[in-house]
Amino acid sequence: MDLKDYQHEVVVTDAGLPFKLFEFEGANGNYIREKHWHRSIEIFAVWNGKLEFTLHDKKFPLTNGEFVIVNSNEVHSIVAPNPNKTVVLQIPQDTFAEYFTDDQFIWFSHGDRESDHRVFILLTEMHLIYTNGGEGNKLQVLSLYYELLYLLVTKYRKFNVNEEIVKSNKQLKKLSSITRYMKDHYSEPLSLEMMADQFNYSPSYLSRMFQKHAGINFKDYLLGIRLEHAVRELEETGGQIVDIALGNGFPNSKAFSNAFRDKYGMLPSEYRKNN
Repeated sequence: MDLKDYQHEVVVTDAGLPFKLFEFEGANGNYIREKHWHRSIEIFAVWNGKLEFTLHDKKFPLTNGEFVIVNSNEVHSIVAPNPNKTVVLQIPQDTFAEYFTDDQFIWFSHGDRESDHRVFILLTEMHLIYTNGGEGNKLQVLSLYYELLYLLVTKYRKFNVNEEIVKSNKQLKKLSSITRYMKDHYSEPLSLEMMADQFNYSPSYLSRMFQKHAGINFKDYLLGIRLEHAVRELEETGGQIVDIALGNGFPNSKAFSNAFRDKYGMLPSEYRKNN
C-alpha cells in the first residue's frame, strides 16, 4: 500500500476533551467519502440506516446497532446512499502510548464487525450526554470514555498483526514529532524552512518526507490543521471572521476566506449562517 495515493485527514480533538465526538456528516445520504487516512483511531456506530464501509478494499456493510473500528493510518472510504444517524468517535493514537509495541504500534480488531453491546451503549450515552452540554456532563462523558478505552485495550487489541500492516504504519512514524509540533503551534507563523531548521533537516528533505510519508505537502497539512480549528470557532463562537483568521495562523481574512472556500465550497460567513 502506498499512502500517498490517498487523502490525509487532520483530526483535531474537541475543546477541553481528549477525543472528538460528532454526528457523521453524511447523515442526509447521497454521500461518498473517498479513500483517506488519519493518525487517530476512529469508531463509526450506526444508530439508524446503513453505511457501506471499505477498509483496505474489504467491504463492511453496517446497519442499526453495528460499529466498525478504523485503526491509525488505515485507509478507508465510506458510502452513505440513504439518510442515516451515525455517531463517530475519534481517539488520538497517542492515547494508547503505554500499550505500544517496540515498533510504536497498536492495532484493534474489527474483522468480524461484531456489534459489542457495551461499546455501542457507551458511545450512545457519551453522545447523548455530551450534546446536552453542562460542565458536570463533561465529567460523566469522560468516565464513559475511559471505560471504552479499557474495553478497547482488553477486548479488541490484536497482537498477531500482519507484517505488511506494521510496515505500512511505520511510514508515518518519522513525521510524528513534526506533525505534533505543528498541531501545538499552528496559530504561530510556521514555514517549511522554520520547521526544517527546528528538526535539523534541509527544507527540501522535509518537503520530500511529507510527500512520501504523509501523501500531502507541508503547506496543505498545516492549512488543514488551521481550518479545523477555525471551523470550530465559527460554529461555537461569535467572533469576528478576521479575528478567527488571525487567531488560527492565517495572515489575513482574505487568505482564510480563500482557503475556506476551496475546502468547503462557501465563504466562512455563509458557513456560519448555514450552521
